[in-house]
This record gives sequence, C-alpha cells and structure tokens, in this order.
Amino acid sequence: MTRGTRREPAPAAEERLRDADRSQGTILAAARDEFALFGLGGARMDRIAERAGLNKRLIYYYFEDKEKLFQAVLEQSYRDIREAEQQLNLQELTPADALRRLVEFTWSYYLEHPEFLTLLNSANLHRARHLQESRRARELNSPLIELLAQILERGRKDGSFRGGVDPVQLYISIAGLSYFYLSNNHTLSAIFGRDLMAAKARQERLSHMCDVILGYVLRD
Repeated sequence: MTRGTRREPAPAAEERLRDADRSQGTILAAARDEFALFGLGGARMDRIAERAGLNKRLIYYYFEDKEKLFQAVLEQSYRDIREAEQQLNLQELTPADALRRLVEFTWSYYLEHPEFLTLLNSANLHRARHLQESRRARELNSPLIELLAQILERGRKDGSFRGGVDPVQLYISIAGLSYFYLSNNHTLSAIFGRDLMAAKARQERLSHMCDVILGYVLRD
C-alpha cells in the first residue's frame, strides 16, 4: 500500500454498500407505487422522495432522472416475478403439471401484484422504449423462455405434448389470458353484467385458462 494512503476498513465499506442497497431498494419501492398510480407522465420525484422518506437529491444520485428511475423500476419488477417463478421448480414436475403450475402462478401473481399490470400499461404507452434500452430486462426474461422450451421438449419426447410449439408464443398466451381479463375486468364486468372478480368467476377463469393452454399442447 502506498505510504500515506488509508484503506477503509472492510466492515465499514460493507456497511456503506448495505446502506446504499437499502436506500436504492426503498427508492425503487416508492417509485413503483408512484408510477403504478400516476404513470410515467404523472409521477413526481417530490412525491417519490416523500414516499421513500429520503432526500430527493439521493434519488438523482442513484438514478439520474425520472426516465432512468422508471427503467430501473421496470427491471426490478421483472426481476421480482422471474425470481418468484424460479421458486416453482418447474423442471422437477411432469411437463403437463409444470405448464399448469405456470398458468396458476401467473394468474395468482397478477392478482396479488396489480401494480405490475399498471406498470406494463404505462410502459406500453411509451412504446416500451425503456425496455428496449434495457439489456438487463431481456437477460431476466430469457431464462424463463429457455425453461419453457425445455418443458415443451420433455413433453414432446415423452409423447404427452405435440411438437412445434413456440415457447415465446406460448408464454405470451399464458400471460395474455390473465393480463387481458384482469386489466379489463371493469369494462368486461359492465358489458356482460357479471362480476368477473367474484371468487367463483376467478376460479372459473383459472380453470378455463388451464384447459386452453393444456388443450393446445397436449396430444389427442
């Protein structure tokens, strides 16, 4: 070590990193709620700072501006759902059970995290430019598609699934069957005169989605 220089003690440096991680996590959670309520255009950094209980300058220090913060929130939202999916251990289930479990999980996750759907709505209003600029978001989603491809291949090999199923198209269908229903439940309920969020209606929807997805991939 050069004479006259002082190295920060390792415990102190680690504590500073933990503080930084905690601060960024707090900011991301506050920003997620703000963007979910007001969208990118209506969100205000002052309110995010107030929600987080932190100085607004600290938000700019970590995330530069509102656009970068929105991108970071989207990345974290995808990280959260992908990490939750990893806990399903789909590779340990039979192909049919793995697909059913993924459909059930997607439906439950969207129900329990409505902010995820509103964030996606906001991202789409801005033509997903924040995701297009994010290599991290693509890296987070690739493993799921690879796993789904493996499940489809296992099913094809054991004779339970038909071949030629595109894992990307299949996942879009799984997500879309939940997303459209939940994002439009108010208008759909009004149009059809049914409470589509009643417990019985939600269970019927889940059963329908499982039948649709499995009916598409299973061999006759």
